[in-house]
Amino acid sequence: MVGTSVTLLLNATYEPLCVVSSRRAVVLVITDKAVPVEPGDGMLHGVTRAVPVPSVVRLTRFVRVPFRRQVPLTRKAVFARDGGRCAYCGAAATSIDHVVPKSRGGLHVWENVVASCGRCNHTKADRHVWELGWSLGVVPKAPNGASWRVLGARQPDPRWSAYLNGGEAATA
Repeated sequence: MVGTSVTLLLNATYEPLCVVSSRRAVVLVITDKAVPVEPGDGMLHGVTRAVPVPSVVRLTRFVRVPFRRQVPLTRKAVFARDGGRCAYCGAAATSIDHVVPKSRGGLHVWENVVASCGRCNHTKADRHVWELGWSLGVVPKAPNGASWRVLGARQPDPRWSAYLNGGEAATA
């Protein structure tokens, strides 16, 4: 088994909660705290038994989630939100840029940060977009939805899609 393998953890109601290591998922299954929902790749071998690694597990008891956290603002997450393309020219993004420069009072928030290529970022420097006569290809906003809350910028396993998109695969 690959050491970086991960498993999607669902609440008892099939609501996505988080991503855990596959080792943690197997421990939850062995201790009857979760049941496998989708098979994964490989086996986890112990001294006395081998357990298949699940791709998705569901808790056997409902866990109340007290609040929904916002997706952390990271470079990787901005690139994922913007599709890896520059918000100004559409070229491959290599950096992030503050639409309203921080030197002019712009905040480091989702609504003010976009992916940018090095050329556009250097040309824009500490100026406003309108000063250059540029326009944004997209309006920057904070990502939302279950998949962003659970995954952030992580690429999801294709086997998780039904559980991240409104729980279409959920069966009571």
